[in-house]
Amino acid sequence: MSTAVQARQKTGRAEPRTKGAGMLDALHAEWTKLRTVSGPAWLLLGVVALTAAVSAAADGATHCPAGMNCPVDPAKLSLTGIQFGQAVVAILAVLAICNEYSTGMIRITFTAMPRRLLVYAAKAVIVAVVVLAAGAVAVLGSVLAGHLILPSHGFTASRGFHPVWLSYGPALRAATGSVLYLALIALLSLGIAALVRDSAVAIGAVLAILYLFPIILAFVTDPAWQHRLERWTPTNAGLTIQATTGLRNLAISPWGGLGVLAIWAGAALLAGGMMLRVRNA
Repeated sequence: MSTAVQARQKTGRAEPRTKGAGMLDALHAEWTKLRTVSGPAWLLLGVVALTAAVSAAADGATHCPAGMNCPVDPAKLSLTGIQFGQAVVAILAVLAICNEYSTGMIRITFTAMPRRLLVYAAKAVIVAVVVLAAGAVAVLGSVLAGHLILPSHGFTASRGFHPVWLSYGPALRAATGSVLYLALIALLSLGIAALVRDSAVAIGAVLAILYLFPIILAFVTDPAWQHRLERWTPTNAGLTIQATTGLRNLAISPWGGLGVLAIWAGAALLAGGMMLRVRNA
């Protein structure tokens, strides 16, 4: 019998749980907290409804009259709602952690599971999974709307427009990338929320990142700086994943742009995790 086993028998302490079991417990706890309150469910429904509705409205408002050259990317147009649904995703991710701080429940969580980074990782996994699921439904609804509406508005194959459907490779990439985009926005928001701990401040900071950078970019007249900002701002770079036409004119490749957003999300998660570890609950 080893010395370690003998020591545990003398002290009466049981064999510690494995890391895998600890993660499963944390995931179960976070999933239980998420599904037993109504707020997240309504927000996820809001992501689906808002994204699909705005996309359908954008499709319905866009026409390409006969005889005209319309520089429109049908797939990207059909995914317009992602730019609005991302705000609801951000709110959902922020509240997933800030609600516990506002109510004081975070102390109970860390008492039950002292490994803070494990709890943080479990929150990130659960939030990402539910956003991926809701995002998939939202994107499918948006693509379906484009598939049904745009051909009657002049965007037909006979006029050189590719179909907005998942059987077309670039459209499939745009749709899949949009789902991943929403998940990365959720992780970026969760990291910022862990960093600042206040829901109002965190939501304001995330929305500023999502919507202020594109506004600033519109006022930049220097071509070199405009090119840099398009490549490295999270929303501008991330949304290039939706482009299916004019790829050579993009500041960054579609998957490269999504990679930039992943860097932002990773940096936010890392910063939030570091602060979560060193500060009191």
